[in-house]
Amino acid sequence: MVLSLPVDGQVHSTEKKKEVPSEHLFTIISGPDQPVIDEGMSGTKNILGGFEGGRSIKINGIYHLFPTERAGEKDSGAYYDRVKTRIGHWISKDAIHWRRVGTIYQADGKYSTTDDDNPINDRRGAIWSFMPIFNKKENRWNAFYVAYTVSRAIEPNHSFGRIWRAVSIMKGINGIGGPYIDSGIVMEPGLNSQLWEGRQGVDSFFPFQVGNSWLAFYGGAYPWNKWSDYPYHAQHNGWFVGLASATQLGGPWKRMDTTINPITSINPVFIENPIVTRLSNGVYIAIFDGGPNGWGLHMPNKFGYTLSADGIHWIKAQYISIEDKVKKWWDIMRTPLGLIPEGNGEYTVIYAAIKNNQRFHPIGMVRLKINPEALAQLTQSLRKE
Repeated sequence: MVLSLPVDGQVHSTEKKKEVPSEHLFTIISGPDQPVIDEGMSGTKNILGGFEGGRSIKINGIYHLFPTERAGEKDSGAYYDRVKTRIGHWISKDAIHWRRVGTIYQADGKYSTTDDDNPINDRRGAIWSFMPIFNKKENRWNAFYVAYTVSRAIEPNHSFGRIWRAVSIMKGINGIGGPYIDSGIVMEPGLNSQLWEGRQGVDSFFPFQVGNSWLAFYGGAYPWNKWSDYPYHAQHNGWFVGLASATQLGGPWKRMDTTINPITSINPVFIENPIVTRLSNGVYIAIFDGGPNGWGLHMPNKFGYTLSADGIHWIKAQYISIEDKVKKWWDIMRTPLGLIPEGNGEYTVIYAAIKNNQRFHPIGMVRLKINPEALAQLTQSLRKE
């Protein structure tokens, strides 16, 4: 693949996009016609800005939700919600009625004093995208999350993301709720960064096992056209993902080179926070934020998905419209927090969305079912590549 970020601000790639069959992979089964966690509900009292990003998992019949809570401060505007963030832990028996049980991490909430990636700045001004992964080798949960330097005056205000790995103190599957201990940074801006990662990167990280090794989607945004553009002249023209690899979940993690990264076969300008599940037939599926239609970004305003046979080559994005079965209570659809398998080809998706008339960003829920004929057709085409 050849990639360039020319003056016109568009991403150009010679990678041929793999098409999907015309038949939709998912059928919408059901979902509440309103948020499952909204302003004023139990547990939301001190979360002024609502939610965005993170992961949801089901263990022994209990749903666990680890959203980024845009806590904010009462006497500050909505902008501060993006700085004063924390990682919450919520549980539910039905994915509809939720109870907050604790805080996993709290951001420092301090703005930077310089515009570059300088160690005098608070590099944990905001924290986002907590992704717990069970490490069978350690018999503990590993969690990966991003910590940002935050600026008041320069876009994006979340800059120079660093990916931290945390490990649960308690062994076993029931240790998912923590507490967690930080075990170091696994990826950060530096000499190994790639231009497309830009001023925001590294902005997300999700590992998944392929054979005896590991791959991870990692994200970046506000790319550089050339390194001399640093730190001020980032391009507001794309949110991208690439791949990193490791022999074990704890790392060390190494970026794949620019013959692979960024992966523009999915979408050439926007893919954010992909979460990977391996289906029963061995195919990998990633569900992700497909991009808003607000804020001047004319994206699908739906969450999307892509599939791969090997974890490296991914097909063109398809987007899931749930309005036919779920009353559209949101204005801007944001991030799905993963596919939760329910058996018989059915999945639950917990998602974050935005109502334009309120500061608080709610959480929704929908149930999907895989179309087996479409999956068989996709799988056959993937394995022919």
